[in-house]
Amino acid sequence: MAENIRLEIVTPKKSVVSEDVRIVVAPGTLGEFGVLVGHTPFLTTLKVGSVRYTDKNGGEQQIFVSGGFAEALPDKVTILAESAERRADIDIERAKSALKRAQQRMEEAKQKENIDYARARAALERALRRLSLVDAR
Repeated sequence: MAENIRLEIVTPKKSVVSEDVRIVVAPGTLGEFGVLVGHTPFLTTLKVGSVRYTDKNGGEQQIFVSGGFAEALPDKVTILAESAERRADIDIERAKSALKRAQQRMEEAKQKENIDYARARAALERALRRLSLVDAR
């Protein structure tokens, strides 16, 4: 039987995950990466996306993260996320509203100079990633 690695996902407001898992796969800014027990230590930044992991019982789990940092050690992965939500906790109506607002902001950004295009684009990406995670149920 394979050994487990400890996964900790925390935000400035709360701890989202704290459990032993078989594998962690996360969206690094330089590409997706996976970590098993015994991995070489490293530190990286994260982009918006989902952290996937297999729990110790073999169940597949997903957590939405909106960027942050990940530290991998031989026996632990710590993710410090700007925000994080379990797939089951994503409010679909709220995510759809956020998507609509982001799309409107993108349209406004094309027409006005005082709208921050990069910020509007980031909001759009977060909304799309949240909804894609919920749609994957």
